[in-house]
Amino acid sequence: MRFIQASMNDFFILVQSRGSRRGEQGDWLHAAGDSLQSGGTRCGADYNPRRMSAHPDGAGSRAWLWSAAAWLGIGLIGATQTVFVMRSQGMHHAWARLFVTELLAWVPWVLATPLILRAARGYPPDAGASLRYIAMHIGACVALAVTTAAWVALLESLANPWATRPHPPPFVLLWFVRFQNGLLQTVFLYAGTVGGSYALGARDRLLRQEAEAARLNDQLARAQLHALQQQFEPHFLFNALNAVAGLVRDQKNDIAVRALAGLSDCLRRVLRASDGVSVPLGHELEFAEKYLDLQRLRFGEALEVIVDIPSALLACHVPNLVLQPIVDNAIKHGISQRARRGAIRLGAAASGDTLTLTVYNDGPPLAARSSRPGFGIGLSSLEARLRMLYGDGFRLSMEDAHHGVLVSVTLPLKRSQDDPYGILALSNT
Repeated sequence: MRFIQASMNDFFILVQSRGSRRGEQGDWLHAAGDSLQSGGTRCGADYNPRRMSAHPDGAGSRAWLWSAAAWLGIGLIGATQTVFVMRSQGMHHAWARLFVTELLAWVPWVLATPLILRAARGYPPDAGASLRYIAMHIGACVALAVTTAAWVALLESLANPWATRPHPPPFVLLWFVRFQNGLLQTVFLYAGTVGGSYALGARDRLLRQEAEAARLNDQLARAQLHALQQQFEPHFLFNALNAVAGLVRDQKNDIAVRALAGLSDCLRRVLRASDGVSVPLGHELEFAEKYLDLQRLRFGEALEVIVDIPSALLACHVPNLVLQPIVDNAIKHGISQRARRGAIRLGAAASGDTLTLTVYNDGPPLAARSSRPGFGIGLSSLEARLRMLYGDGFRLSMEDAHHGVLVSVTLPLKRSQDDPYGILALSNT
């Protein structure tokens, strides 16, 4: 008995010290889902297994309500079964009093469960299962069995639900019998309650860790996309300055000044959009046309631009700076290699849940080009960005077509601004 008393002292000291912290309440099996919602908002915080979850002020009352609903529900089923089975067998008892006694027998569990859960969640197994805490749980379980047996014995002594004549057995005898008969049930229920609390606590931690991992993966994906975009921007600046240098060599100084003004406008647009992952197709087309205007100053009437993009698709979201590297590739490897007038055609078409962007130039075919066919810096960087965004859910190709070269990119069709490129889905793969 000294062992049980010392263990119970530890248990109630733990409960009192834990309960003194305002707002630290353990709710019944997370029934209201509060811990999952609060875990999503605190996914960035460090998890301390010895610190109990913080809940709103009303969480304590909800814990008691859920505990009462659960155990009294079990009691209601058990009492109903006991009364109906015994009546069907022809037994004679005080049925109303027996029903109430069987139902109220679960009141100790209603009162003890929130305390058990609070202690269990305050000291989970990974916090160190020392003999003191093991003894605490053993003592708490035995004390609960003793208390429950005393409560049931008191009810039977007062109500005599079994209609024992001339009077019910002595209280002490009933107490001993109920303790002996209910000890094993108490052990299993206590272990199940503590084990359920540990299991749901582990699930709660896992969900918080998954949310944190998704957030970090999203940040990593955006950082990698930004790095790839930073790799592309110097390439764009080099090609644009090279075009201006060509005008200066040809002594077209006035046109070169206009080209520098256009280049500064393009750079402002690049810097303004450098933090964005996606833009409407209309904005991307506008930037591509600005870049083509800059190139038109260099090539003059030798460059013809044709835009064949339905207005209904201009609101669709596409990766930022997806057209410019393809247009730049068409200028460098197609139009600049022609001795006469050349054309670039920009197109877009939707089919089902995909959007295809095309850039065609009537320059030399791939086999006739002096450089080895393949993707250069601009297209390689674009392909890497698309792979970061879509995984294998895109297609970037370059092929000979109609006495020229056609570059096409097929993307998922996204008309909404909410996570247009599935970054969150990408983070979970």
